[in-house]
Amino acid sequence: MDAYRNTILLVCVGIYTVLCVVVGMWALRRTRSVRDFFMAGRDLGIIVTGVAIFSSTMSGFGFVGGPGLVYSMGMSSVWIVLTAAVGYAISDFLVGKRLRLFAGLFDTVSLPDVVAIRYNSQTTRLLTGVAILLGVMGYLATQILAMATVLQSILQNTGFVPGVGLAACIAISCSVLVFYSVTGGIVASVYTDLFQGAIMIVAGVLVFLTALSVVEGGESATAILLRDDPESIGPWGTLGMIGCLSWYFMFSVGCAGQPHLITKAMMIKRIDRYRYIPLVTVIGYSVTALLWISIGLVMRALVLQGAHPELANADAAAPAFLQTYAHPLLAGVVFAGLLAAIMSTADAFLNIGAAALVHDIPRALGRGPRTNELWWARAATLGLAVAAALFAFYSHTVNDRLVALLGAFGWGTFGAALVPAVAIGCNWKRATPLAANVAIVSSLVINFSIELFDISIPNGIHGGTVALLVSLSLFFVISYASKPPQLTPEVEAVMDF
Repeated sequence: MDAYRNTILLVCVGIYTVLCVVVGMWALRRTRSVRDFFMAGRDLGIIVTGVAIFSSTMSGFGFVGGPGLVYSMGMSSVWIVLTAAVGYAISDFLVGKRLRLFAGLFDTVSLPDVVAIRYNSQTTRLLTGVAILLGVMGYLATQILAMATVLQSILQNTGFVPGVGLAACIAISCSVLVFYSVTGGIVASVYTDLFQGAIMIVAGVLVFLTALSVVEGGESATAILLRDDPESIGPWGTLGMIGCLSWYFMFSVGCAGQPHLITKAMMIKRIDRYRYIPLVTVIGYSVTALLWISIGLVMRALVLQGAHPELANADAAAPAFLQTYAHPLLAGVVFAGLLAAIMSTADAFLNIGAAALVHDIPRALGRGPRTNELWWARAATLGLAVAAALFAFYSHTVNDRLVALLGAFGWGTFGAALVPAVAIGCNWKRATPLAANVAIVSSLVINFSIELFDISIPNGIHGGTVALLVSLSLFFVISYASKPPQLTPEVEAVMDF
């Protein structure tokens, strides 16, 4: 079957592309209002919601960026994987049911809607919307760059378009993404998540088993890595203990501030079934994370052993492994599932970004609902996709950023800005609008200053961790120093639940 490897890969990707068109057209018929476009009609079940949450976390960040990080930094990024159960538990405990209660009681269609009701402040709504827009650009660029990297690898290695560049692949990826997202909104995203989540769970196990058997000479991958660089295979990898723990803190606590994850809690049909969501999410993520760790370690071992050429870029680890060592049919299915994961997650980011742009920021500035708001939502989706594609190309060309590092920046931006205002604020009556506003602004200033000026923090501490610690500290200090806010009876009832 190896003789038909290229054909199988192209057929699988082609079938997936057709599926995107079909799902987009089907979702178009189900999307009749802004509520459908942004909240999937608030009609999702347990499996769809749980799978959508963990799928949105893995996507291009985990499937492309994860192995790339392991390949380049050793075991350091395992501390991101280890946050799965902790991060989801924190997120579900702090905001899961509470956001669904806000959505049901006040008919909210976005996270800034909830924030505006909780704090009775349009300024807080505005700042939340701006934070979401800025975070979306980093994380959405991650998805587009990951999709383009995979597509370029497939087209070049199959010989279909041997000289295709990354810019052309970004343009192709963005075009498919725009059609899929503009037509179907969040409906297309969550139901594609169900398809690709199932693929990722099966593929994670099969790829892990494949990875165990590809190293030649009877020597394990860990033994080869240990001989080359003992530090990389140690518990802290090449980043060091402090750096790894900073990632652990940012990805566990910061999970409760990821809008593409926590807004899905607002979409479930019956709140009494939400207690099953964490189980589905943690199991699915844990199994698919096998791919993250195994591919990165094995590809690095194969390169050190001389069995595989040095990779031009660490992000090529997953595509190179699948095209060279995995069974052709498995590789084709995984590539299709990977593209589905990236596509649906990118759709989720476009969705929350469009909501901020056409629904939340205009309301915060005193403007009423736009005429034909659904049309404007689709137009905003198109604009954001183009802007993110340009940012992805710029970031990769100028800084040669790895997919996972670009994703970590987006995660840190969301976490530092929204954990205080949303996760803490929706549980703590003492939290004030001023505290939320200062926390959001300070986190954005710190995150983007570190990124734009390339500030190096000692001991490998991630900039998002610094921003999150500062924003949380300011949030608590200002809330305690301010006069307690007056909450409406409805908001008190939700917070007392």
